[in-house]
Amino acid sequence: MAPDGLVADTALVTTTWAPPLHRGTGLTDWRLNPEQLTAGHKGALIPRRNVAVYSLPDLPYDYGALDPHISGKIMELHHSKHHATYVAGINQALEQLEEAREKQSFGNINVLEKNLAFHLGGHINHSIFWKNLSPDGGDKPTGELAAAIDQDFGSFDAFRAQFEATALGLQGSGWAILTWDTLGQKLVVVQLFDQQNNIPATLIPITQLDMWEHAFYLDYLNVKGDYVKAWWNIVNWADAQERFTAATSGGQIIF
Repeated sequence: MAPDGLVADTALVTTTWAPPLHRGTGLTDWRLNPEQLTAGHKGALIPRRNVAVYSLPDLPYDYGALDPHISGKIMELHHSKHHATYVAGINQALEQLEEAREKQSFGNINVLEKNLAFHLGGHINHSIFWKNLSPDGGDKPTGELAAAIDQDFGSFDAFRAQFEATALGLQGSGWAILTWDTLGQKLVVVQLFDQQNNIPATLIPITQLDMWEHAFYLDYLNVKGDYVKAWWNIVNWADAQERFTAATSGGQIIF
């Protein structure tokens, strides 16, 4: 098996997922043309299977825009292959769940739900991650986010040290995430294992760092520390501030 989930790229070939007819935000697109509908219970129109409800979002910059911190080669592979595989996996899992409902056959429900959670988690994480990065990023946050970091971590340097330790301390694949805890009303840094699993529902992501090997290995090999240090040069603090404002005012996640 290829390392770090690379074998999952075969899903792009074997999946029955079809591209959406309308390109939306990439997270979901529920707008359907009439030919995508079929008669359902009591004449209601329901979407036919094999119609994608999730699509791959465009990047807000070119693949090579983050050089030299993250190479264009990695960005293209990461976005067009890995992220696309998560999108394909969601749509395939949803189709299989629909089939299970139609047949009232749920013997495989644990596998189907796990597949949906994994691929949906990967899609959401990456959709946020791309916008968390910018060729014009770096430096430090300002305004309300900077003040909150100082209040909850003591200083930006203390936050940075904790965030780096969190990222480098991950065993296996996962993410380091600065989140807003809607229950405790404070910023919290957490580790996310794989693409889902262990994040409480009260946490809203502000900025996050992909620590899967496919995010850095072609550039940094096994020297994860250099990758983490390079990431600080392309953090989009304006995007993080926007997410912080939304999270603290209404508990919303921005995609």
